[in-house]
Amino acid sequence: MTTIYLMRHSKPFQMHRGIEDFKEDLLTASIKSPLSVIGERLASSSSAHPEFTNLDAVWSSNYVRAMCTAKYFAYRNKIKVNISDKIGERVHGITSWDQLPEDYEMRQLADENYRINDGENQRDVRKRMYEFIMSLLDNYYGRRVLVVSHATAITFLLTSWCEVRDGHIYYQGNEIFNGKWHYCETFKLTFSDNNVLLNIEHIE
Repeated sequence: MTTIYLMRHSKPFQMHRGIEDFKEDLLTASIKSPLSVIGERLASSSSAHPEFTNLDAVWSSNYVRAMCTAKYFAYRNKIKVNISDKIGERVHGITSWDQLPEDYEMRQLADENYRINDGENQRDVRKRMYEFIMSLLDNYYGRRVLVVSHATAITFLLTSWCEVRDGHIYYQGNEIFNGKWHYCETFKLTFSDNNVLLNIEHIE
């Protein structure tokens, strides 16, 4: 049996940002965003949860806030943080936030093919996330792996096995998540020896 934990990164550095006297595109800014002081503390305390002892591997997206979260779990388990852009956040395809339609999130959940410009749609994200998880099952057979990613990317991946309605996530007809995302939110996926999903559990 293989266990994979899907975790949203901790709280990013946002509210204390002041004057920004430089130019960079939205994607670069998002990738570079670190954790806030509160985010660092939350990641550290979350890594002490009993679920995350005896991890065999820690993987993070290439976003700084995800790597900064993952480092605590790797440190406690005396292992390194592996990094992949396959588990990064959904790419919006815009150059400024005012280009994002008000119903963008709802439309992406309702229509797996909906995208803006050269951004990703739900199907794109689900495909790369799913392929990555399947590679973990091949490479970490019978082990325990933590994957630190992003709320939307995790949601789109979970549609491989779950139904998502109004942000609520249902697995085998039962609601496992109420749609209210917190930082370091985690889902535990258990797979059989044949890499068949046995259960999805929301870790409180």
